[in-house]
Amino acid sequence: MLTFTLKRLLSGVILLVVVATGTFFLAHAAIPDPTLGLLGSAATPEAQAALAQKIGTDRPVLVQFGEWFSNILRGDFGVSWKNFQPVSAQLALKLPVTLSVVTAAILLSALLGATLGVLAGLRPNSWIDRVVKAAAVILFALPGFWVALVLVMTFAVNLRMFPAVGYVQPTESVGGWLQSITLPAIALALGAVVMIAEQLRNAIIQADQQDYMRTLRSRGLPGWRLVMHLLRNAAPASLTILALMFVGLLSGAIIVEQIFALPGIGPLTQASSQNGDIPMLLGITVITVVFVVIVNFLLDILLGWINPKARVK
Repeated sequence: MLTFTLKRLLSGVILLVVVATGTFFLAHAAIPDPTLGLLGSAATPEAQAALAQKIGTDRPVLVQFGEWFSNILRGDFGVSWKNFQPVSAQLALKLPVTLSVVTAAILLSALLGATLGVLAGLRPNSWIDRVVKAAAVILFALPGFWVALVLVMTFAVNLRMFPAVGYVQPTESVGGWLQSITLPAIALALGAVVMIAEQLRNAIIQADQQDYMRTLRSRGLPGWRLVMHLLRNAAPASLTILALMFVGLLSGAIIVEQIFALPGIGPLTQASSQNGDIPMLLGITVITVVFVVIVNFLLDILLGWINPKARVK
């Protein structure tokens, strides 16, 4: 198990380095002259040259990369080219907002998705099974931003159960914080719920048709023991989907935060893209990849614990 863990950790570090390196060069290729976005189209050539010297873009790209990468290894993301404030400090303010919404959406997706998936898998072709399959088709077809707008109009504007926009820090009010992230979390989680439910339902049905389940039934095991065996063998596929959902929810949070006016990394990413603020974009990318690597690492360890064959693979 130790060798398996070290291999997964090494692969995660390699992935982080590759993505960070690729993102750096892609960002500089996509924004060859960031001074235009930072100063505006009315900027004079003298002002652009002065800003390029200040932010270091007048140097070769490889020199810039070497300096940036060495700083990253020390945990220094540099300063924003827009306001010249440390990138780390700004991410520390914005990231908790996004993570709170994404975490709530993941927990909601896992709880509801697992419940519906188990009920549908244990009773195939029942009414709940048909509801899950129909909901999967409908929610996949609906745009995420449209679902978010419907939630706002229904529960915030008409029923006034939740705030339509804004974010409350948990240090100010736990109840207000929960209210401010409820609708965004639901908007993010709806698609993930039906995907997890559908995947778990199929995995349970497939596992229930295996020879070992017929053997266990012939031995007279109680129903709850049979269900536990089914869940143990169906869990890896659902856990993999849940980890993939984490990546998708991080991306979806950018749009949802715009709709609900949340001060997360979504508006920050959009503003940085428009302004050509490459250090901020790189900082957001690296932090996002770090969380993705951590989630995938934990997933691999959990799958290795549940299924020892995964350690060999």
